[in-house]
Amino acid sequence: MILAHYQFNGFPGFAGFGLTTDDAGITQAYNTGYTYWTDFLFQAMFAATAATIVSGAVAERIKLSSFMIFTVLYVTLIYPWAGSWKWGGGWLDARGFYDFAGSTLVHSVGGWAALAGAIMLGARRGKYVAGRIRALPGHNMPLAAIGVFLLWLGWFGFNGGSVLSADPGATSLTLMTTCIAAAAGGLGAMYTSWIVSKKPDLSMGLNGILAGLVSITAGADLMGLHSALLIGPIAGVIVYFSVVFFDRIRVDDPVGAISVHLVCGIWGTLAVGLFGSKAGVAQLINQIVGIVAYGVVCAIAAFVFFGMIKAVMGLRVSEEEEVEGLDQGEHGMPAYSDFVASGSVR
Repeated sequence: MILAHYQFNGFPGFAGFGLTTDDAGITQAYNTGYTYWTDFLFQAMFAATAATIVSGAVAERIKLSSFMIFTVLYVTLIYPWAGSWKWGGGWLDARGFYDFAGSTLVHSVGGWAALAGAIMLGARRGKYVAGRIRALPGHNMPLAAIGVFLLWLGWFGFNGGSVLSADPGATSLTLMTTCIAAAAGGLGAMYTSWIVSKKPDLSMGLNGILAGLVSITAGADLMGLHSALLIGPIAGVIVYFSVVFFDRIRVDDPVGAISVHLVCGIWGTLAVGLFGSKAGVAQLINQIVGIVAYGVVCAIAAFVFFGMIKAVMGLRVSEEEEVEGLDQGEHGMPAYSDFVASGSVR
């Protein structure tokens, strides 16, 4: 894989700049139905996903320029190096750690950075007032629902594509476990919110779908359908209480990205040692070692990068820009021009 260029051998390896391949790289000799360039594009999308996870947790208050610089640093220096520990044949791969499509390598890697960013930025204005937690609801829940269902569809490529071939048996099993975990996760979160809060909260149900998807990703190729039917709803319950927990400790995450990707990414990685064909104490220990290793490195790196950027150019937009909206302050144009008061557009 591309990540093999960054294989961990006691220090970060580096294979040089640019992308090159010989003639075999674009033929069946590379992998059946899968070439070097396909591999690069697929891995690049995983790297981009790790970065977009961070954006949800820092939304509505971070400078675009600061976020872009962080993304470049994190995706260039940390994601390939850490990813090589497993997907590049590195030390975690040799140990037996397993992560099929990235519950940890993509989602928790992005989740640790999301946690660091949310902590360093602080809460949105008006979120925590006089010791109370104020809900700051999204502007359009139907659009949020459409977005989640698009992600669900995209996950078939995310997990199904991780088979790295067109093998019908492996691909169809992966697609089924992915779909079942997503549906069960949505139901788990919805019923949890219904029991605890007396209402079937739509936003929790949507995050439950994503939680199910994240949690099955580490072992989608290893699980039977009954295992997926357990992993998903457990993730739905976890994501509900995780969102509540982070609110109570005053970590403001507008979309629940930390809970969905970090917390449920950890759960999904542990699930490989609890369910499916690799389940067992030895595998569970390997999974825990991987979770801790990624957590330590990614959290420290994210805090360092955000700290450097904050010291040099700042992280947060001004109070005026935050109140007015980042569409106006950062881009100079309103996202919803029909709802802008007369004279307020600069």
